[in-house]
Amino acid sequence: MKDLVEITTKYQPAYIERCLSSMAGLHEFSVTFYQDVGELYGTLTRLRNVERNPTGFSTDDAPILGLLVRISKLVKEVVKYYKIDNAEIISALERPMIEASIVATYLMFNGPDAVTDYRKCSYKDRLRILRDSESGSRFFETKAGKRLLAAVREKMRLEGLTKDDFATQKKNGWKLQGKNFRTIFSEIEHDDLYAVTYGVMSESIHGSWNESMDWGLVRNNDGTFSAFTDYHPADIRFMAPILNFTTRPFRMWLERIDAYDENIRGTMDWIERVNTRLFCTFDSLYAGEYDSKRE
Repeated sequence: MKDLVEITTKYQPAYIERCLSSMAGLHEFSVTFYQDVGELYGTLTRLRNVERNPTGFSTDDAPILGLLVRISKLVKEVVKYYKIDNAEIISALERPMIEASIVATYLMFNGPDAVTDYRKCSYKDRLRILRDSESGSRFFETKAGKRLLAAVREKMRLEGLTKDDFATQKKNGWKLQGKNFRTIFSEIEHDDLYAVTYGVMSESIHGSWNESMDWGLVRNNDGTFSAFTDYHPADIRFMAPILNFTTRPFRMWLERIDAYDENIRGTMDWIERVNTRLFCTFDSLYAGEYDSKRE
């Protein structure tokens, strides 16, 4: 666990107190912290108990690991845009981060049947590709079509699946165990959180009117709208809440693979404590100085 120690030792009390005394210092500190969280998450995805998993992970575990890798990569991407003060792109990346966190947690709570169903649900449009090919679509006579068809067939071959193995998924409308994401979210988190987090990100129409008003337009004094082509500045409000979704699936994963020791537990506790303190510090210092887009 050398990587964990090297990352966390820089956070000495004097450094923390200096940075958290001003908004500029808070931003400086938070950039470093969220960069380190991304690196820590990447390290955790590479951990394994060699007695349980001498080489890698089976299809009972690999779907969960894939979601955690997605989270770690998205955290790293989000930090890049946080550094350059671009809240709009962060908002676009938050949605898949929440999806990965919630689904990974759901799979670990619900066992092998849920993992199998999750894997199979991902083949909905790949089966459509097979049907289109069999119906004589000319696209599959092209090089691009042949490559796509070969990739679908190879994946199904590796998983031992045929086109007749998806009766349950078809019956459930290709939803994970017949549940939409709102239902899954509500089982994992407090339902009240949905509207103020994932709900406003997804909405019933993606790329909605409210999204345009938030990011791409500015209201004029006469009630008309004009293009807002700059990017909105980013602050801790775009980072701290989203990180709250990500620590639990990593904890559960490490427990699942028998790789959760006291050092890791302490590190995960530390991430949660620092993240909470960053948000509370921002809240105490904030005076509306970042909300000037519509002035």
